Amino acid sequence: MGKGSSKFPLSGWEVAVGLAVVVSFGIGLLGVYFSMPPSDYSFLKLPRTLEELQTLRDHLEGYASDYTVQVLVGYCTVYIFMQTFMIPGTIFMSLLAGALFGVFQGVALVVFAATAGASSCYFLSKLIGRPLAISLWPDKLVYFQAQVSKRREKLLNYMLFLRVTPTLPNTFINVASPIVDVPYHIFFLATFIGLIPAAYVTVKAGIALGELRSIGDLYDFQSIATLFFIGIVSVTPTLFSKNQMAECEANSKLMAN
Repeated sequence: MGKGSSKFPLSGWEVAVGLAVVVSFGIGLLGVYFSMPPSDYSFLKLPRTLEELQTLRDHLEGYASDYTVQVLVGYCTVYIFMQTFMIPGTIFMSLLAGALFGVFQGVALVVFAATAGASSCYFLSKLIGRPLAISLWPDKLVYFQAQVSKRREKLLNYMLFLRVTPTLPNTFINVASPIVDVPYHIFFLATFIGLIPAAYVTVKAGIALGELRSIGDLYDFQSIATLFFIGIVSVTPTLFSKNQMAECEANSKLMAN
């Protein structure tokens, strides 16, 4: 066995963060459960359609004003859990944030919960994610590894580009990043900043939830074009850096000749 093969893959503070996330799931849900009034909560389920989401919104509106803290804790716990274990449907949770809390608070809530959930998934993947990633996305993983290796000097810009644009699925990025050695501080900053544009689009749509006919209505051509424009701006320094390196190499060859 190699020297690094027996080394535990997480540092002490990473283990502490991971344990804190797991414990917070249980404490958060227990706290919400014991502090809510007796009632019929059969409507509480993860929405899979816009109709189910509208029903959930209608029931939660009253609770959101009277039991704000409990609803916030419950919302964040569910969102983080879904992100951590790659459960589909967080887009419905983002729409719900807009419907219940408005644009500013909704965006802040979604970005916080999505970043926390992505971080939790990152650490979990660092422990046990490699076999899963190789099994699910062998080609994407090879591509991602190559791109990360080429862009080490401007890795934050590249990760921002991936977060802002739909080039690679966010679930894949969360799982694959620790496997291809994306440092956590780069992962965290790119996630926190890069999710803001898409969160704004989704949360804003949640305010007019009744007008949505399908999830496809969220991202029209203008929205997608805007996200790609932001992504291109974020990755531009990487392109300039490559051009400068090429010019330096060319100048060096000319000087040598």
